[in-house]
Amino acid sequence: MEITEQCVVALTWVLKDTLGEELDVLDEPVEFLVGGSDLLARIEEALQGHSAGAALDLHLEPEEAFGEFDEELLFLEPLDLFPEGTEEGMSFEGSALPEGVSSEAPRDGFYTVSQIYPEHIVLDGNHPLAGIALRLHLEVKSVRPATDEEIERKSAGTGFFRVQPQAPGSNSVH
Repeated sequence: MEITEQCVVALTWVLKDTLGEELDVLDEPVEFLVGGSDLLARIEEALQGHSAGAALDLHLEPEEAFGEFDEELLFLEPLDLFPEGTEEGMSFEGSALPEGVSSEAPRDGFYTVSQIYPEHIVLDGNHPLAGIALRLHLEVKSVRPATDEEIERKSAGTGFFRVQPQAPGSNSVH
Protein backbone atom coordinates (compact mmCIF):
# COMPACT_ATOMS: atom_id res chain seq x y z
CA MET A 1 0.00 0.00 0.00
CA GLU A 2 1.24 3.46 -0.92
CA ILE A 3 1.34 6.20 1.74
CA THR A 4 -1.41 8.78 1.25
CA GLU A 5 -3.53 11.01 3.48
CA GLN A 6 -5.41 9.16 6.20
CA CYS A 7 -3.35 6.03 6.35
CA VAL A 8 -1.31 4.76 9.28
CA VAL A 9 2.42 4.19 8.95
CA ALA A 10 4.61 2.27 11.35
CA LEU A 11 8.00 3.97 11.55
CA THR A 12 11.40 3.54 13.14
CA TRP A 13 13.97 6.32 13.15
CA VAL A 14 17.33 7.66 14.14
CA LEU A 15 17.39 11.37 14.93
CA LYS A 16 20.66 13.33 14.94
CA ASP A 17 21.66 16.94 15.10
CA THR A 18 23.68 18.43 12.22
CA LEU A 19 26.94 17.51 13.97
CA GLY A 20 25.92 13.85 13.91
CA GLU A 21 25.16 13.53 17.64
CA GLU A 22 22.40 10.99 18.18
CA LEU A 23 19.40 12.58 19.88
CA ASP A 24 16.85 9.78 19.75
CA VAL A 25 16.47 6.26 18.40
CA LEU A 26 13.20 4.42 17.92
CA ASP A 27 14.02 0.75 17.27
CA GLU A 28 10.51 -0.65 17.65
CA PRO A 29 7.98 0.56 15.08
CA VAL A 30 5.40 3.09 16.26
CA GLU A 31 2.23 3.91 14.32
CA PHE A 32 1.41 7.45 13.17
CA LEU A 33 -1.59 8.81 11.26
CA VAL A 34 -0.64 10.57 8.03
CA GLY A 35 -2.96 13.53 7.52
CA GLY A 36 -3.67 13.99 11.22
CA SER A 37 -1.76 15.62 14.04
CA ASP A 38 0.86 12.91 14.65
CA LEU A 39 3.65 13.95 12.29
CA LEU A 40 5.43 17.14 11.33
CA ALA A 41 4.23 18.50 7.98
CA ARG A 42 7.67 18.11 6.36
CA ILE A 43 7.79 14.42 7.33
CA GLU A 44 4.27 13.76 6.02
CA GLU A 45 5.22 15.45 2.75
CA ALA A 46 8.33 13.28 2.39
CA LEU A 47 6.44 10.05 3.12
CA GLN A 48 3.81 10.58 0.41
CA GLY A 49 3.97 7.95 -2.33
CA HIS A 50 6.31 5.59 -0.45
CA SER A 51 5.39 2.15 0.87
CA ALA A 52 6.57 -0.39 3.43
CA GLY A 53 10.33 -0.95 3.19
CA ALA A 54 11.12 2.64 2.23
CA ALA A 55 14.02 4.39 3.95
CA LEU A 56 14.22 8.19 3.91
CA ASP A 57 16.90 10.61 5.05
CA LEU A 58 15.58 14.07 5.84
CA HIS A 59 17.21 17.33 6.86
CA LEU A 60 14.84 19.53 8.85
CA GLU A 61 15.57 23.17 9.55
CA PRO A 62 14.19 24.49 12.86
CA GLU A 63 11.19 26.11 11.15
CA GLU A 64 10.27 22.71 9.62
CA ALA A 65 10.67 20.93 12.94
CA PHE A 66 10.14 22.52 16.36
CA GLY A 67 10.65 26.19 15.58
CA GLU A 68 13.27 28.70 16.58
CA PHE A 69 14.26 29.08 20.23
CA ASP A 70 12.09 31.83 21.76
CA GLU A 71 13.65 33.65 24.73
CA GLU A 72 10.20 35.03 25.59
CA LEU A 73 9.26 31.50 26.69
CA LEU A 74 11.83 31.59 29.52
CA PHE A 75 10.41 32.50 32.92
CA LEU A 76 12.27 33.16 36.18
CA GLU A 77 9.97 32.10 39.02
CA PRO A 78 10.28 31.85 42.81
CA LEU A 79 11.53 28.39 43.81
CA ASP A 80 9.17 28.22 46.78
CA LEU A 81 6.15 28.05 44.42
CA PHE A 82 7.25 24.59 43.27
CA PRO A 83 6.95 21.25 45.06
CA GLU A 84 9.82 20.10 47.23
CA GLY A 85 12.08 17.83 45.22
CA THR A 86 11.69 19.76 41.95
CA GLU A 87 14.78 19.07 39.84
CA GLU A 88 16.33 20.30 36.60
CA GLY A 89 14.85 18.43 33.65
CA MET A 90 11.41 17.98 35.19
CA SER A 91 8.46 19.07 33.06
CA PHE A 92 5.16 20.68 33.97
CA GLU A 93 2.00 21.14 31.92
CA GLY A 94 1.20 24.81 31.58
CA SER A 95 -2.31 24.20 32.90
CA ALA A 96 -0.81 22.59 36.03
CA LEU A 97 1.77 25.25 36.88
CA PRO A 98 1.68 26.21 40.56
CA GLU A 99 -0.45 29.15 41.61
CA GLY A 100 1.58 32.35 41.59
CA VAL A 101 3.62 31.56 38.45
CA SER A 102 3.73 34.48 36.00
CA SER A 103 0.45 35.04 34.17
CA GLU A 104 2.57 35.75 31.06
CA ALA A 105 3.48 32.04 30.85
CA PRO A 106 1.02 30.50 28.34
CA ARG A 107 -0.95 27.71 29.95
CA ASP A 108 -1.34 25.61 26.80
CA GLY A 109 2.17 24.16 26.60
CA PHE A 110 4.77 22.31 28.59
CA TYR A 111 7.59 23.80 30.63
CA THR A 112 10.91 22.22 31.50
CA VAL A 113 12.86 23.23 34.58
CA SER A 114 16.10 24.30 32.89
CA GLN A 115 17.94 25.79 35.90
CA ILE A 116 17.50 25.97 39.65
CA TYR A 117 19.03 28.74 41.75
CA PRO A 118 18.90 29.08 45.54
CA GLU A 119 15.68 31.12 45.41
CA HIS A 120 14.50 30.91 41.78
CA ILE A 121 13.76 28.45 39.04
CA VAL A 122 13.95 28.93 35.25
CA LEU A 123 11.04 27.48 33.31
CA ASP A 124 11.58 26.94 29.59
CA GLY A 125 8.46 26.73 27.42
CA ASN A 126 10.39 25.89 24.24
CA HIS A 127 10.30 22.39 22.79
CA PRO A 128 13.55 20.62 23.81
CA LEU A 129 14.55 20.55 20.12
CA ALA A 130 13.62 24.18 19.32
CA GLY A 131 16.29 26.02 17.36
CA ILE A 132 18.03 22.82 16.24
CA ALA A 133 18.38 21.64 12.65
CA LEU A 134 17.81 17.88 12.55
CA ARG A 135 18.79 14.89 10.45
CA LEU A 136 16.24 12.12 10.49
CA HIS A 137 16.62 8.62 9.09
CA LEU A 138 13.14 7.05 8.81
CA GLU A 139 12.21 3.51 7.89
CA VAL A 140 8.66 2.61 6.92
CA LYS A 141 7.87 -0.77 8.46
CA SER A 142 4.20 -1.02 7.45
CA VAL A 143 1.32 0.95 5.97
CA ARG A 144 -2.39 0.36 6.55
CA PRO A 145 -5.67 2.21 6.08
CA ALA A 146 -6.64 4.36 9.06
CA THR A 147 -9.71 3.40 11.07
CA ASP A 148 -12.68 5.77 11.32
CA GLU A 149 -11.79 6.33 15.00
CA GLU A 150 -8.18 7.31 14.14
CA ILE A 151 -9.40 9.69 11.44
CA GLU A 152 -11.93 11.25 13.82
CA ARG A 153 -9.38 11.89 16.59
CA LYS A 154 -6.68 12.82 13.98
CA SER A 155 -4.18 10.46 15.58
CA ALA A 156 -3.07 6.85 15.68
CA GLY A 157 -2.37 7.51 19.34
CA THR A 158 1.19 8.84 19.17
CA GLY A 159 2.34 12.34 18.29
CA PHE A 160 5.70 12.88 16.66
CA PHE A 161 8.05 13.86 19.47
CA ARG A 162 5.14 14.95 21.59
CA VAL A 163 6.54 16.46 24.78
CA GLN A 164 5.24 14.65 27.83
CA PRO A 165 5.92 15.46 31.46
CA GLN A 166 9.01 13.49 32.37
CA ALA A 167 10.54 12.10 35.50
CA PRO A 168 13.90 13.55 36.52
CA GLY A 169 16.72 12.08 34.48
CA SER A 170 14.49 11.05 31.54
CA ASN A 171 15.86 12.23 28.23
CA SER A 172 13.29 10.82 25.84
CA VAL A 173 11.96 13.27 23.28
CA HIS A 174 8.95 11.30 22.11
